Amino acid sequence: MMVVRCILGQHNLWLVCVAALLCCCGSGVTASLFRHALRAKTNQWYAWLFLTALSSGVAIWCTHFVAMLGYGTGAPARFDPLLTSISLLIAVFGSTIGFTLATCRFARFLPEIGGAIVGLAIVAMHYTGMLAYRVQGQTTWNMPCLVISVLAAVVLCVLAVRMGVKGGRRATASMAAVLALAVLSVHFIGMAAYHVQVTSHAAAIAGQGDDSIVLAAAIAIMSFLIVGGGLVSGMIDDSSRADSVEKLRRMALNDPLTGLPNRMNFHQRLDLELDWARETNGKLALVGIDLNRFKEINDLRGHKAGDEVLRILGRRLRAVLQDNSSEFIARTGGDEFQALCHMTSAEQIKVFLHRLEEVLFKPIRFEDSEVQSGASLGVAIWPDHASDKEALINNADLAMYRAKADPGRHPCFYEPSMDEKVRNRRKLAADLRDAVKAGQLTVCYQVQRVVATGEIRGFEALVRWQHPTRGTIMPDDFIPLAEESDLILQIGEWVLRSVCAEAVLWQQPYKVAVNLSGIQFVHTDIARVVANVLEQTGLPPERLELELTESTIIADQPRALQVLRQIKSMGVSLALDDFGTGYSSLDTLRRFSFDRIKIDRSFFGAVQASDQTLAVVHAVLALGKAFDIPVMAEGIETADQLNMLHEVGCEEAQGFLLGRPACLDDIVKNGQITMNRVA
Repeated sequence: MMVVRCILGQHNLWLVCVAALLCCCGSGVTASLFRHALRAKTNQWYAWLFLTALSSGVAIWCTHFVAMLGYGTGAPARFDPLLTSISLLIAVFGSTIGFTLATCRFARFLPEIGGAIVGLAIVAMHYTGMLAYRVQGQTTWNMPCLVISVLAAVVLCVLAVRMGVKGGRRATASMAAVLALAVLSVHFIGMAAYHVQVTSHAAAIAGQGDDSIVLAAAIAIMSFLIVGGGLVSGMIDDSSRADSVEKLRRMALNDPLTGLPNRMNFHQRLDLELDWARETNGKLALVGIDLNRFKEINDLRGHKAGDEVLRILGRRLRAVLQDNSSEFIARTGGDEFQALCHMTSAEQIKVFLHRLEEVLFKPIRFEDSEVQSGASLGVAIWPDHASDKEALINNADLAMYRAKADPGRHPCFYEPSMDEKVRNRRKLAADLRDAVKAGQLTVCYQVQRVVATGEIRGFEALVRWQHPTRGTIMPDDFIPLAEESDLILQIGEWVLRSVCAEAVLWQQPYKVAVNLSGIQFVHTDIARVVANVLEQTGLPPERLELELTESTIIADQPRALQVLRQIKSMGVSLALDDFGTGYSSLDTLRRFSFDRIKIDRSFFGAVQASDQTLAVVHAVLALGKAFDIPVMAEGIETADQLNMLHEVGCEEAQGFLLGRPACLDDIVKNGQITMNRVA
């Protein structure tokens, strides 16, 4: 009651309201800045701590003096300038020490100690300010009220700091409210403890003019400006923090290379679209997209080219979207994309797929060349092809793999029969990985002969897979799987090492040919691998011949030709395999002197039926003679084919007619090879 009587009977209520408003605003800004200081690190911590202490000190001091200017005793009064200035410094420095300790985590009770120091700073500031208040009259103090004001300040400030440190959704508001209550309690309980006995002479000359109101207004404006500065700093930081959070959110949900949504974003959007489809009984088309030649671009032209291709495709695919509410495209893997489209009609999905194909198959200009990646598109439709999210994604993938396996089907819509075929392919890929570890791969050799005499010229090494349940699996069935998973690197080196280790034991110094994969050529230091194998096995380099296709070297000719020269400098022979089916570039033959050209078997399979094919064979043989490169024909299966080769002057051949692939033991048994005895 004493406090209420003091406020109502001895204060200008307008200035009391201004002081209370100032105290609440200052406490709110202080609490907000304090929360920033708790989160800040190193240099930022000092800055936020300074702003917190300044805001707190100014709010405490200005609340006190605005309220004091509204206090009336009935006697003339003034403020001592020195003590008034000291009271301001006490508020600021006391807040600095208290909030510094409160934001430190070196000891368990430092926040409570810091809060107590802030409370004591409020008390010290108030009573120093009261000492600066010079009034003409006799002053007395109510000690119980004074003690209560001190205890209230300490307890409430400790509680306020604990609320701020603890955190939570309402931490700032709670701390601000309790801190404001602490400041106001100290002031008005302290003022209730203060009594002035006014003399009759002092009362006669007393009178509160407009000077106090003007001074109070000036102090309030100054304090609002200072506190407002702290508030603006906090708002700017909050805005920057919000911008950073939004930037991080975009980074988390978007692919930085293409600018398209990423896998996480795709799954979130798919969940929303499936909810839409369920609620509206609508149809949703999911399109799985896999770039056809991206791995080749990466392998042959480097990752810089691959990244540029992805960037260009990303821009094109973003431009494809005509309605962001019903169409969506995301990059979900290295060369994989997923697209969503509301399917209100069959025509709508056709148009959408056509737009996708236009940008995916459009040539891409990179540096001084053009690349055309192309893509395989698989489509699954909700709810026709799936009853849940995972099934929809899986079925779109199945359709996409079918499109990749059958280039004539673009795009490919999901069919139930696809499940079994893809499962078999995936099972075979998993078995292949186990086969490498279990030693299920074996090497066979196919003889190569001189056409004119039938004399053995050498052997080509061919890898076979002895599957425990499926029997012998041919290279055409498992080598593509190995290239997709990079197992080809391990398999290729194993074949090379095994063949050289066996050939070094032959009494006859026949050449042995080993095929090189394009991926093996690009991904490994193949020259170093060959040199190491020859050194470790002891096979003379002139007995080894490496076969590679022109597509392996055509994309990055300077590097490829340099590697080939390194290999040839060892004494190893190099054969250009499958000539006539790929680029068949005369420039390649001109720039590098191959030791042999091998005409692809596909020409001889049709030699009896096509005079044009026969003309091609004549042309390749003539080309070999022009460049002084021996020519070998593959796939010779009939006597007519062999006679034709003899007539046109082809020197060497291999095929079923001349000898089927066989394991080394069988070749030794039939007397074609004699093994040296191992000491």
